[in-house]
Amino acid sequence: MKNSKKLNFVLFLLTVIIITISVVIPYKQALVFLQIENNMAITYIPLATGDTFKIKYKHSIHLTDVIESYQATPQGNIRQYELEYENYAIGMPSAASEGEVFEAKNGKYYIKNMKREFPSFVLRVGQVRANHTLLFKSKAYPLAEFIEPGTRVMVQIKKLNVIQQLRGVKILDD
Repeated sequence: MKNSKKLNFVLFLLTVIIITISVVIPYKQALVFLQIENNMAITYIPLATGDTFKIKYKHSIHLTDVIESYQATPQGNIRQYELEYENYAIGMPSAASEGEVFEAKNGKYYIKNMKREFPSFVLRVGQVRANHTLLFKSKAYPLAEFIEPGTRVMVQIKKLNVIQQLRGVKILDD
Protein backbone atom coordinates (compact mmCIF):
# COMPACT_ATOMS: atom_id res chain seq x y z
CA MET A 1 0.00 0.00 0.00
CA LYS A 2 2.78 2.40 0.93
CA ASN A 3 4.72 1.62 -2.25
CA SER A 4 1.61 2.29 -4.31
CA LYS A 5 1.26 5.79 -2.84
CA LYS A 6 4.94 6.50 -3.48
CA LEU A 7 4.63 5.29 -7.06
CA ASN A 8 1.52 7.42 -7.63
CA PHE A 9 3.28 10.46 -6.19
CA VAL A 10 6.37 9.91 -8.38
CA LEU A 11 4.19 9.45 -11.48
CA PHE A 12 2.23 12.61 -10.62
CA LEU A 13 5.47 14.56 -10.09
CA LEU A 14 6.94 13.30 -13.38
CA THR A 15 3.74 14.25 -15.20
CA VAL A 16 3.83 17.76 -13.74
CA ILE A 17 7.52 18.16 -14.69
CA ILE A 18 6.95 16.90 -18.24
CA ILE A 19 3.95 19.18 -18.77
CA THR A 20 5.84 22.17 -17.33
CA ILE A 21 8.86 21.54 -19.55
CA SER A 22 6.73 21.07 -22.66
CA VAL A 23 4.91 24.36 -21.99
CA VAL A 24 7.98 26.54 -21.39
CA ILE A 25 10.60 25.15 -23.80
CA PRO A 26 10.47 26.84 -27.22
CA TYR A 27 9.92 24.29 -30.00
CA LYS A 28 7.82 25.80 -32.82
CA GLN A 29 9.76 27.94 -35.31
CA ALA A 30 7.82 30.95 -36.51
CA LEU A 31 8.09 34.30 -38.22
CA VAL A 32 7.32 36.56 -35.28
CA PHE A 33 6.24 40.19 -35.10
CA LEU A 34 7.46 41.38 -31.69
CA GLN A 35 6.36 44.49 -29.86
CA ILE A 36 9.65 46.38 -29.54
CA GLU A 37 8.97 47.89 -26.11
CA ASN A 38 8.50 44.59 -24.27
CA ASN A 39 9.78 41.94 -26.73
CA MET A 40 6.38 40.18 -26.66
CA ALA A 41 5.01 38.39 -29.71
CA ILE A 42 2.06 40.29 -31.16
CA THR A 43 1.45 37.88 -34.00
CA TYR A 44 3.25 35.03 -35.78
CA ILE A 45 3.10 32.43 -38.53
CA PRO A 46 4.68 28.98 -38.28
CA LEU A 47 7.67 28.98 -40.64
CA ALA A 48 10.02 26.13 -41.51
CA THR A 49 13.63 26.55 -42.58
CA GLY A 50 13.67 27.30 -46.32
CA ASP A 51 10.12 28.70 -46.34
CA THR A 52 9.69 31.98 -48.17
CA PHE A 53 7.47 34.96 -47.47
CA LYS A 54 6.99 38.42 -48.92
CA ILE A 55 6.06 41.79 -47.53
CA LYS A 56 4.14 44.01 -49.90
CA TYR A 57 3.53 47.70 -49.30
CA LYS A 58 2.73 50.90 -51.10
CA HIS A 59 5.71 53.27 -51.32
CA SER A 60 4.93 56.49 -49.45
CA ILE A 61 6.27 58.86 -52.12
CA HIS A 62 5.48 57.39 -55.54
CA LEU A 63 2.51 55.33 -54.29
CA THR A 64 3.45 52.19 -56.21
CA ASP A 65 3.73 48.64 -54.89
CA VAL A 66 7.00 47.32 -53.50
CA ILE A 67 7.44 43.61 -52.77
CA GLU A 68 10.33 42.37 -50.65
CA SER A 69 10.96 38.61 -50.80
CA TYR A 70 12.55 36.72 -47.90
CA GLN A 71 13.57 33.20 -46.92
CA ALA A 72 14.15 31.52 -43.53
CA THR A 73 17.76 30.31 -43.29
CA PRO A 74 19.01 27.22 -41.42
CA GLN A 75 20.70 29.58 -38.92
CA GLY A 76 17.34 31.17 -38.05
CA ASN A 77 18.07 34.39 -39.94
CA ILE A 78 16.04 36.17 -42.59
CA ARG A 79 17.57 36.38 -46.07
CA GLN A 80 16.22 38.93 -48.53
CA TYR A 81 16.57 37.37 -51.98
CA GLU A 82 14.51 39.67 -54.23
CA LEU A 83 13.06 43.18 -54.45
CA GLU A 84 10.29 44.14 -56.90
CA TYR A 85 9.15 47.71 -57.50
CA GLU A 86 7.62 49.95 -60.16
CA ASN A 87 9.55 53.20 -59.79
CA TYR A 88 13.22 53.73 -59.01
CA ALA A 89 12.84 57.34 -57.99
CA ILE A 90 13.33 58.54 -54.41
CA GLY A 91 13.98 55.77 -51.93
CA MET A 92 14.39 52.89 -54.37
CA PRO A 93 17.61 51.50 -55.88
CA SER A 94 18.41 52.17 -59.53
CA ALA A 95 20.98 49.38 -59.81
CA ALA A 96 21.96 46.10 -58.20
CA SER A 97 24.82 45.63 -55.74
CA GLU A 98 27.75 43.32 -56.42
CA GLY A 99 26.59 39.77 -57.20
CA GLU A 100 22.96 40.81 -57.63
CA VAL A 101 21.00 41.03 -60.89
CA PHE A 102 19.00 44.11 -61.92
CA GLU A 103 16.17 43.39 -64.36
CA ALA A 104 13.44 45.52 -65.94
CA LYS A 105 10.44 43.56 -67.20
CA ASN A 106 6.80 44.47 -67.95
CA GLY A 107 7.09 47.92 -66.38
CA LYS A 108 8.57 46.60 -63.13
CA TYR A 109 12.09 46.52 -61.77
CA TYR A 110 13.62 43.55 -60.00
CA ILE A 111 16.76 43.06 -58.03
CA LYS A 112 17.38 39.33 -57.90
CA ASN A 113 20.02 37.03 -56.45
CA MET A 114 20.15 39.12 -53.29
CA LYS A 115 21.88 37.53 -50.32
CA ARG A 116 21.19 40.14 -47.68
CA GLU A 117 20.90 38.28 -44.40
CA PHE A 118 20.01 39.59 -40.96
CA PRO A 119 18.69 38.26 -37.65
CA SER A 120 15.76 40.70 -37.64
CA PHE A 121 14.43 43.96 -39.03
CA VAL A 122 12.15 46.72 -37.80
CA LEU A 123 8.89 47.49 -39.57
CA ARG A 124 6.36 50.21 -38.82
CA VAL A 125 2.92 49.03 -39.89
CA GLY A 126 1.54 51.80 -42.09
CA GLN A 127 -1.27 54.00 -40.84
CA VAL A 128 -2.40 55.65 -44.05
CA ARG A 129 -1.39 54.24 -47.44
CA ALA A 130 1.30 51.61 -46.96
CA ASN A 131 -1.09 48.70 -46.38
CA HIS A 132 1.72 46.34 -45.35
CA THR A 133 0.67 42.85 -46.36
CA LEU A 134 2.33 39.54 -45.58
CA LEU A 135 2.26 37.19 -48.59
CA PHE A 136 2.70 33.58 -47.53
CA LYS A 137 1.84 30.37 -49.38
CA SER A 138 -0.31 32.14 -52.01
CA LYS A 139 -2.38 34.04 -49.44
CA ALA A 140 -2.33 37.70 -48.46
CA TYR A 141 -2.57 38.79 -44.81
CA PRO A 142 -2.90 42.58 -44.26
CA LEU A 143 -0.80 43.26 -41.16
CA ALA A 144 -3.15 46.01 -39.95
CA GLU A 145 -5.69 43.25 -39.20
CA PHE A 146 -3.29 41.78 -36.61
CA ILE A 147 -1.11 44.74 -35.56
CA GLU A 148 -2.35 48.22 -34.76
CA PRO A 149 -1.40 50.63 -37.59
CA GLY A 150 1.53 52.86 -36.62
CA THR A 151 3.08 50.20 -34.38
CA ARG A 152 6.80 49.51 -34.74
CA VAL A 153 7.55 45.80 -34.65
CA MET A 154 10.69 43.68 -34.74
CA VAL A 155 10.36 40.95 -37.38
CA GLN A 156 12.41 37.83 -36.70
CA ILE A 157 12.44 34.06 -36.85
CA LYS A 158 12.13 32.64 -33.38
CA LYS A 159 11.13 29.43 -31.65
CA LEU A 160 8.03 29.81 -29.51
CA ASN A 161 6.83 27.81 -26.52
CA VAL A 162 3.19 27.02 -25.84
CA ILE A 163 2.69 30.08 -23.61
CA GLN A 164 4.14 32.45 -26.24
CA GLN A 165 1.91 30.89 -28.90
CA LEU A 166 -1.15 31.46 -26.73
CA ARG A 167 -0.22 35.11 -26.08
CA GLY A 168 0.37 35.98 -29.74
CA VAL A 169 -2.16 35.91 -32.55
CA LYS A 170 -1.52 33.23 -35.13
CA ILE A 171 -1.97 34.83 -38.55
CA LEU A 172 -2.72 31.65 -40.47
CA ASP A 173 -6.25 30.40 -40.40
CA ASP A 174 -6.12 26.63 -39.91
